[in-house]
This record gives sequence, structure tokens and C-alpha cells, in this order.
Amino acid sequence: MNWHQPDINRIFEITESSNRGLTTQIASARLQSEGYNELRVKKKQPVWKLFFLQFRDLMILILLGAALLAGITGETADMLVILAIVIINAIIGFIQEYKAGKAMEAMKKLDLLTATVLRNGTAQTISSKELVRGDIVFLEAGCRVPADLRLIETFSLQLDESSLTGESVPVYKHTGDCDNGTVALGDRFNMVYKSTMVTSGRGIGVVIATGMKTEFGHITTLLEPGDPATPLQRKMADFSRRLSGIILIICAIVFATGIFRGQPILDMLLVSVSLAVAAIPEALPALITISLALAAKKMVTKNILIRKLTAVETLGAVSIICTDKTGTITQNKMKVVELVTAGQPAPSNQGAPDICLLMALNHDVIKTGNTWKGEPTEMALLEYAQQNIGPCKVEDILQNFPKLAELPFNADTRSMITVHRYANQFLLIVKGATETIVGLLQSSTANDHILSEHNRLAANGARVIAYGYRLTENLPGRIAHEDGRNLIFAGLAAMIDPAREEVSAAIKECKSAGIIPVMITGDHPQTAAAIAKQTGILLPGDLLLSGPELEKLPAAELDKNIERIRVYARVSPQQKLAIIESMQRSDHFTAMTGDGVNDAPSLKTANIGIAMGISGTDVSKEAAHMILLDDNFASIIGGIREGRRIYDNIRKFVKYILTCNSAEIYIIALAPVFGLPIPLLPIQILWINLATDGLPGLALSAEKGDWNIMKRPPRKAGESLFAGGTGFHILWAGILLAALLLSMQGWYYHNGNEHWNTIVFTALGLSQLAHVMAVRSEVDFIYRKGLFSNKPLGAVLGITALLQIAVIYLPAGNRIFKTKPLSAAELIACFAIAAIFFHAVETEKWIKKFRTRKSRLFTNL
Repeated sequence: MNWHQPDINRIFEITESSNRGLTTQIASARLQSEGYNELRVKKKQPVWKLFFLQFRDLMILILLGAALLAGITGETADMLVILAIVIINAIIGFIQEYKAGKAMEAMKKLDLLTATVLRNGTAQTISSKELVRGDIVFLEAGCRVPADLRLIETFSLQLDESSLTGESVPVYKHTGDCDNGTVALGDRFNMVYKSTMVTSGRGIGVVIATGMKTEFGHITTLLEPGDPATPLQRKMADFSRRLSGIILIICAIVFATGIFRGQPILDMLLVSVSLAVAAIPEALPALITISLALAAKKMVTKNILIRKLTAVETLGAVSIICTDKTGTITQNKMKVVELVTAGQPAPSNQGAPDICLLMALNHDVIKTGNTWKGEPTEMALLEYAQQNIGPCKVEDILQNFPKLAELPFNADTRSMITVHRYANQFLLIVKGATETIVGLLQSSTANDHILSEHNRLAANGARVIAYGYRLTENLPGRIAHEDGRNLIFAGLAAMIDPAREEVSAAIKECKSAGIIPVMITGDHPQTAAAIAKQTGILLPGDLLLSGPELEKLPAAELDKNIERIRVYARVSPQQKLAIIESMQRSDHFTAMTGDGVNDAPSLKTANIGIAMGISGTDVSKEAAHMILLDDNFASIIGGIREGRRIYDNIRKFVKYILTCNSAEIYIIALAPVFGLPIPLLPIQILWINLATDGLPGLALSAEKGDWNIMKRPPRKAGESLFAGGTGFHILWAGILLAALLLSMQGWYYHNGNEHWNTIVFTALGLSQLAHVMAVRSEVDFIYRKGLFSNKPLGAVLGITALLQIAVIYLPAGNRIFKTKPLSAAELIACFAIAAIFFHAVETEKWIKKFRTRKSRLFTNL
């Protein structure tokens, strides 16, 4: 229901109440039927269930099956290692899920309030959870609104609704009717909403909604759906399903073929275990998690705090950034940017500019110690006076012209009056809306010019305050609005919340990276448009949409124009959510910034939710994937650059690990076909997959980004992890490595060399190390880039090579991994295989460059 529309008598009829409130009996009955004024919290999964859900992945089940088969065949060491890997992965997943999803708890904390109500005709203080529809509630400065109320009485009532509407300036409230049913939430001046804050004045209202029926409650229902899967999560889940199916098929074929050829069942079970272990990239999940964690740690230095690790990777896929205006694009600090003064001077003293004297006198700002405190608008006006007069002179003026009387700002009259002693007279100053001041002037000759100047300033997104004054011989006994008549016009002060200096450059870089910046704000369309144009978000041909316009727009029409609309103004929380969902339907990965309770649903729904660290509420921070520590839009661009770099590196070690794993599958599956024994034992494969895969793969995450990382468009929404030649590389490089290793095995095996197993094992490990060096770049030759330009990788390669040598030559290594010491010639042969493989990968880059140049040549012709 549109509670802001009917008159107050109709509201009392609907709520079955009156201005005397409810009786205790009626309130108790309604509490029983309607429930407590509190939020419903979704029941959590038990901790034990959360842990065991980590084992539902098919690849994990295959590894558990491999561990069971290893135990049956007597390979106890293999079984224990496989089980350890599975449990470690489960613990990592459990910790991540356990820490997620605390947004509802933060919402609940905001709900612990008390309220002063009228029960049985007397004022009582009760717990806010006991409020019911029809209760009469008293509001005063500093209190948080305990439920949704329709106002009955107000006296200079002013509320901070930024957490709900995004409005950066406190809102004045009154008891008048709002006839327009489609008026935006922030424009319903006769309503106050749960969890907003009273900043000044006082008021009385009747409760029209409690608990989950409030606007605040509606937001919590939008928070209940789970987080959307990130691009990498979807791709890895799809990869896991496909790989698991392939593994089962290969194992079944190899096992059936062996049995058909008369091989012992236990031997074929051992082969199946080897194949399963070889195919599953055990180190990959841990590598991705650790690399994301390292990137998250690095991002703290860029003023970005990552709450959910997957946000690091998602940042690199963002194609639209939806940003709030206040505090993110702007400085969240009002500033006077222009004065329009009257033709004749206002009273002045000590050489002060005329209107600055009025600014220095007409306000409610208080100085405590060395700090001035007050409402943002008045602080901006006083700050301007200080800058143009000097702080000491402002204090002198306040002492020389003491305030004798005051009529505080009233939402009905939209003005504030102060009276000061001025020599032998009294100076009456009126500050307020331009239309109000114009109506109080003693002369109307300049009215058209004043209103024209007001419209010009307002069209540029400024908030305009007008000043008028008059001198009088007599001090009014009790100031009323009528005392402000016959004024002399002093001038107009235009204020804006200015854009951050670095934002325009960040917007420009954002666009060069193929990312669309979009402003979504609760502020007025004119204000939003002015800042959007100034920073480069809104260009000619782009569209601006207001909340009421969006409400009438069909979803299909919104989807059609989603990439042309660059500014959304005066929107509700539900509309913010609808905008994000429309972008996602259009295959965009969206980042959404926000700081208020109203932003929480869209922060949670967006592919990457970004809360404000300074101005953000606990609710927004809990719902978000990351927190912007400096509330600065420019920091997001640094995060996107880091996200792209880490995704590139993830693709590199996916290519690196799966090439080796595919080679292992080929040699295990094809060795019997060529009359050779299984070349690798399960424990040796696990060593390769963890030691020579894991440590170098982790060091690969430190690889620096390419020079053009922010010059290319975001990757496409449906792009495979194996796009860009990655899948083809895994295929041909795996086949080549398998061919080299099988040839080596065949040569040494048929020549009666009993070290053939250790030789294949060592050559595979060294080839893997050579491969990680080559895949550091897809286009640059490593000799040109520098063999050791990635110092962490260089150090890790040296350590891993020594570990591989230790496994060959130390007795403990021989005993665990069933290896034998190699001769110098055999070791050199292993290094030779690795060198051949390395240069083959480098040759692929040369072929790619040649084809690219040839393609460009024909394109230019």
C-alpha cells in the first residue's frame, strides 16, 4: 500500500488506531497475530553437514575410490597420501563456506532498539520488537527509527536516510500529503523508515509496518538467495564434470582391455589407480586458492580488502561497474562552488564580503575545542565564509554580532531565521529555498533574474541556498515566519558534493579497458547527471533513467537499453536489484559499489559486490565480496588490473598442470599397447602432481601482468578456461611429451636397463619444470623476457630440481618412491628431454607471431 498518499485520518482507520495510541490489550493481541517487530533469519547449515558437503564433488569421490583401490592392492603409502590430499581440500572449502553469509546477522544487530510509544494514553518505553501496527511512536534527535511510520506531528524533523535511499544530505520531514503514488522512496516526506537516523528535531508517527513488512524487512528478503557462481567457479565445475567422466571412461576401457588380454585383476586395479591419480590435478584447487589468497593480500596495499577469495578472479571479468555517487565518485563533502550576489551590498563588517557575513551568522554550527560540528550543508557554508574571511574573523563576527533569537529550519516554510545585534539596530537574516526567499523580498523587480540564476545553478546539479536580510529598530518578541518579510536579497550560494580529482582518469582507464561505468544513486537526476558528465560517465547519446521512469519500464525494454543507460537516479533498493539482474541477463559481469542497507541486496546479487570501508554499514560489508578501504572509485580500477593479472596466471598454471597430467594419461594408457610395463607408480605420479606441479605453479602466480593488460576488453562471459589456444596447447604438448617419454622408456627397457622407471620419472619431472618456464608468457620468448625475471619462480625451480634429485639419490627417497640412483649419462638424457620440450613450446610462440603478422599483412592489403 502507498502509505504516503491517504490523509492521516484515513491512516488511523486502516491501522485501527488514533492519536491516543493503542491499549495494552489491543497491542498484545496484535503482537500475537502479527508477530514481533524483528527480522527473520535464515537457518544455518550445521557445521558437521557443511564439512561433509565438501566431499560431494565427483573428482573427490574418484580420488577416494583410488585410495580404496590402493589400500586393496597393498599400496598403503599411496592410500594415505591420497586421503591426506582429499581431507586438506575439504578443510579449505569448509573454512571458506563457514566464513561466508553473515549479512543477515548484521541486519539483526541493527534491530536491537527501544522505542517510546503511547499506550493507554501515556508515554512508555518498550523494546522495539514489541511494536505493532497502530502504535504511536515518539522520535527525537539521535534515535534510530524503530519501524515504518506515517508522521502525525513534526518540529524541524530531519533524518539521515542515506543507508536506505542513498541520499547524501539529511532530509526534512513534514506531515503533508504526497498525492503522487509513484513518488520515489526518498521523496516521501511524510514517512520515516525503520533503521534510519533522526539527526535533528522531533516528531510523532503511527506505525504502519513492522518486522519483515517494513522497507528494511523487504531488503532482507532480497538477501536470502545464495551468491552467484563466479566465472572461474562455473568453469572449474564444468571442467571437473567433464574430466571426471573422461577419467571413468578411460579407466573402464583400460581395465576391460587388460582383463580381455588376460592380465591379473590386481594388476589392472593398480593401473586404474595410476590412471585416476594421473588424470586428476590434485594440486590445482589448492593452487587456485593460494594464488587468490596471495593476490588478496597484495590488494590490501591498493586499499581493497577481499572478503571472498573468488572476488579476486571475478574482478578481472567485470564488464560493467555500477557505482554509487556519494563518497565513491564524489568526496562526500558539500562545497560552495559559486555565489550569485545582489547588486547592492549587504551589511558588512571588518571588510567582510557581504554574503559571507550572513553565512558566518545564520547557522546552527557549534565549535567544540578546535572543531566545528553541524549539518553538512551549514558546515559547507561556514567553511566558505572562513576561507573568504579567515577563521579568526569569523569568530570575531560571532562575538560582535551575537545571536539573540532563532527560528530553526522548518520543512513547511523551508527557511531558517536568526536575529543578531547590529550596532544600534537588529539584523534579521533569512536563509532557505530560493522560492521562499523570493516570496519574502520587499521588491520584486529582480525576481525573474534571481529565479533564472537559481535554475541555471540547479541544472548543473547544485544545491542552491538563498539569503535575505533586513535591519530593524525593534527586536521581535517571538520570532515567526511572518517576521521575515520585506527582505533585501543578499545572494545565492550554490553547493555540490565535488567529484574526486582522480576519478575522471580512472573512468577514462575503465573505458579503455572495455568496461562500462554506470552510476546508480538515490540522489536527484540533475545532481547525478552533473557529476556523471563532469567525470565522463555520461556522454552525449547516453541515457539517464529515474526511479519512477524505471518503475514504468518493462523488463524487456530495460534489457534492450541496458548498455546505453549510464545513470540511474532516485532508485529504490528493489530497482537496484532489477538493474543488476538485467545486466546479468545481458551476459555482463557486474561490479556494484554501495555503502547503505539499501545496497545490500544488489551487492550480494552482483558478480562482485564492493562495500565502502569508511562510510559503509555493517550490513553492506557483510553482503559484499570486497571492501573499498578508501571509498575511492579509482581503487577499483587497480583491483581490476590485479584481477586480470591473476586470471591470466591461473590460465597459465592450468595449461602447465594439465599438459603434464595429459602426458601421464597417455603414457599409462599407451604403454601396454606398445608392449611396455606401466612406466610410473601411483606414488611417483602423486609426487609429480604435488611437488613439481605445486610449488612452481604457486610461484607462477607472481608473474607480472602484460603491458597491455588494461588495453584489452574483458573476456567474454562464456569464454572457456581453455580458450585462446590453451586447450590446443594441452593436447599437442601432452602428446609430444608422452611420445618423448615412451620413446625413452622403450629404448632403456628393451636394452635391459633396470633404471628405466626412474629415468622416465626424472625426465617427466624435469620436463615439467622446463614447461613452467616456457608458459610464463604466451607471446614473449623467455630468453628475451629473462629466464629469471620472475625471481620467486627461479628460486622455486632450483629447490624443486634439488628435491627431484634427492628423490633419486637419497636412500629414503629410493625407499619411498621406489627409485634407483642414475648415472651421469642417464641424468643428462633426462635434462636433454626437458630441453627439447622447452624449445618446442618456445617454437609455438614463434609460429603464433608469424601467423599474426601474416594475418595483419593480408588485412592491410
